[in-house]
Amino acid sequence: MIVSVSRRTDIPAFYSDWFFNRLKEGVVHSVNPFNRRQIGEISLRPEDVDCFVFWTKNPAPMLDRLDLLAGYNYYFQFTLTPYGRDAEPGLPDKRELLEVFRRLSAKLGRDRVVWRYDPVFLSGKYDMDFHAVAFRQLAESLHEYTDLCVISFVDLYAKISRNIRTLALFPLDELKMRQMAAMFSSIAAEYNLTLESCSEKIDLSDCGIRHGQCIDKRRLEKILGGRIDIGKDTNQRQECGCVQSVDIGQYNTCRHLCAYCYANFNAKMVEACAAMHNPRSTILSGELRGDEKINRRKVEHLKIVKDADEKNTGYPGQLSLF
Repeated sequence: MIVSVSRRTDIPAFYSDWFFNRLKEGVVHSVNPFNRRQIGEISLRPEDVDCFVFWTKNPAPMLDRLDLLAGYNYYFQFTLTPYGRDAEPGLPDKRELLEVFRRLSAKLGRDRVVWRYDPVFLSGKYDMDFHAVAFRQLAESLHEYTDLCVISFVDLYAKISRNIRTLALFPLDELKMRQMAAMFSSIAAEYNLTLESCSEKIDLSDCGIRHGQCIDKRRLEKILGGRIDIGKDTNQRQECGCVQSVDIGQYNTCRHLCAYCYANFNAKMVEACAAMHNPRSTILSGELRGDEKINRRKVEHLKIVKDADEKNTGYPGQLSLF
């Protein structure tokens, strides 16, 4: 079982105490985003979790507690973009985050920290020239600490239209996407960084950018030390290449309050949900009320063909991530 921590909110940044409490108890309850009375009960015991995938913009609160993850496999998706507080009001200074990225990579290894430069958008302030300079600076700072950079172009969901109004974003047509992709690819090549796209319809292979998987079969195989048989996550949109996982986060709880984020409706709702957070609760925001239907999720382990089985299976033994 792959556990996503989390697409819906930044648990490492804001709810790491809660997460480690859930880890100690060995179980977490996940609220259905569309029906609060439907609750999934998910085991977090080491023998039941094949791998955690952490999504974050600031894992600093976890850095000195990674020893609590002993016995688990995991890696981080670390989003680090160059935008200012008009777009990302809740983030620390980016120079601090660069240092956090380096420290995390030093602890885990560069193959367990993926750099995300997303979403990419254009405006009068954040134009092509801005991205050319910013991406190069970040690539120069991070290339020794990661092997992969993931990009995606902003999705203008109706529910975020009010939040992004002040950013005055320019429309992104295919020509502009290709121009930016070619620019990113050229810079990444200088620093020996592989580039992948996230949930994009557009084929950027001619720019040297392939469709990626954030919850990535190849990376999981490298971390787990063997081949795995796992399918696409059918709960994600068609363009998403991620393999199956279960998410333990809740929407409208991320206090970064990034204007472009699909996971928050508005700041007032986030404030209300965050105020209900109890680090001892089994759910991230609020408490179970007693009228919920709790469904215990069946633990489905990945079948892992280990390197030691090479002579019996024809498995090549030496895994190559790229």
